[in-house]
Amino acid sequence: MAHENEIATVAVRSEKDETPQPELQTVYENKNDAVYPPENTNRRNPVGSRMGSLLRAFEQQLVEYNLEARGIERVAPDERMKRLSWMSYLQAFLLWVSINLAANNITLGMLGPAVYGLSFLDSSLCAVFGCFAGALVAAWMATWGPVSGIRTMAFGRYTMGWWPSKIIVLLNLVQMIGYCLIDCVVGGQILSAVSPGGMSVAVGIVIIAIITWVVATFGIQAFHYYERFAFVPQLIVVCILFGVSSTKFDISTVTSGDARTVAGNRLSFFSLCLSAAITYAPLAADFFVYYPEHTSRLTIFSLTFAGLLTSFTFAIVCGIGLASGITAHPEYATAYAKGQGALIVEGFGPLHGFGKFCSVIVALGLVANTVAPTYSAGVDFQILGSYAEKVPRVIWNTVGVIIFTVCALAGRSHLSDIFTNFLALMGYWVAIWFAIVVEEFGIFRWRSGYNWDAWRDPKKLPVGIAAFIAFVVGWVGAVLCMAQVWYIGPLAKLVGAYGADMGNYVGFSWAAVVYPPLRYLELRYFGR
Repeated sequence: MAHENEIATVAVRSEKDETPQPELQTVYENKNDAVYPPENTNRRNPVGSRMGSLLRAFEQQLVEYNLEARGIERVAPDERMKRLSWMSYLQAFLLWVSINLAANNITLGMLGPAVYGLSFLDSSLCAVFGCFAGALVAAWMATWGPVSGIRTMAFGRYTMGWWPSKIIVLLNLVQMIGYCLIDCVVGGQILSAVSPGGMSVAVGIVIIAIITWVVATFGIQAFHYYERFAFVPQLIVVCILFGVSSTKFDISTVTSGDARTVAGNRLSFFSLCLSAAITYAPLAADFFVYYPEHTSRLTIFSLTFAGLLTSFTFAIVCGIGLASGITAHPEYATAYAKGQGALIVEGFGPLHGFGKFCSVIVALGLVANTVAPTYSAGVDFQILGSYAEKVPRVIWNTVGVIIFTVCALAGRSHLSDIFTNFLALMGYWVAIWFAIVVEEFGIFRWRSGYNWDAWRDPKKLPVGIAAFIAFVVGWVGAVLCMAQVWYIGPLAKLVGAYGADMGNYVGFSWAAVVYPPLRYLELRYFGR
């Protein structure tokens, strides 16, 4: 069986300098790391620059303290894990279960009955099948981690080109920071509801942010270990929440209203849940770049898909049940008026003191969901340019945490609006981007494959004109068919009183239609 420190040790050692350093070598020999070959850093710090020297010294200090210093550099085959055990594969499942079995997805489920007016059955069906579709996309993207050894957004360069890919990175950073914002607000609401008058939502937000920063800063080692076990307390307390609150679930009332409006609301909630799952696609490969090239793609796909769907279903259906009881139980309505997090605390109400303890566990479980985008954001910042790449990932992680903490403090009273307006909107660009990526692979790279050594060479990557135009066309389609509180597209208005959110599907379809002919022309005139 592979040594349990394998991923972490490879991650740390990959940043060692080419010049042998006896004191560091001693550290690694004490960790029984002789099975790993020597590797060289690919870091491109400015030679002769004082700032570059300081950054280099800082990175070496990270290595000495067993923190991951590697950024966006490709993990070469000889730098990866040498053996795969059953735990290595199981980690691909547990990782996603820990990330998603969290309170933010419970609050997402509440939107079905509370915002879209759907019954328990309608909400559950829309949620499960929406997450099913989104998880397929994320699971497919996860398989590229072992194959390429390249982070997801760097892999996107092989489709979008050098410059257009930076637009995708910016969108992904907004998305990941937005998710962290939501997690912090939900956690702050829960901690505040547990201690009314004793802890404000703002203090709860800061607590979640600080814990997230600590785990993400230590890098891949702390990340994998934390996610391997984080699901256990979450699974226990969510099962308790189901058991203690299920008597107040309204599973008999059917959705009422105009048929066209009901159909539009069903489609909008389905799209919202699809967006929640599909938005993992732009970071899914990041967590498997240290797996060897021979890792079974089918196994990684299956375990990722199963982990995503299982955790999403468990958490979202719990939230749907809690929100279904709002109309029949005044205490639920009062709690929901204070915030979705307060409704979770009310669900534990019959357990009194123990229920508050369980609520705290649920709140702290949000760290598992927040660490993943925080970690990936630190890497993605480096893709924005050569100067950004020279800044260590740890610093970018800190910048990301500061940004989403400040935003969470500013928007802590508007969680429902953030969910409905932000989450679906972020799903649009991922669907469009995925259409382009999957066509690039299926049509233009099926036989030729990818030159993984070209990931940072603009002259060997696509020009990106075809991908950029297809992306813009897809966005036009998404805007025409989007249905948000603040804007309903002209085509979306045709369905019911509140419209139907079709932005994901139309954006995907339009980009998929436009990209192939444009890409053929690009290859003909530019040859790449």
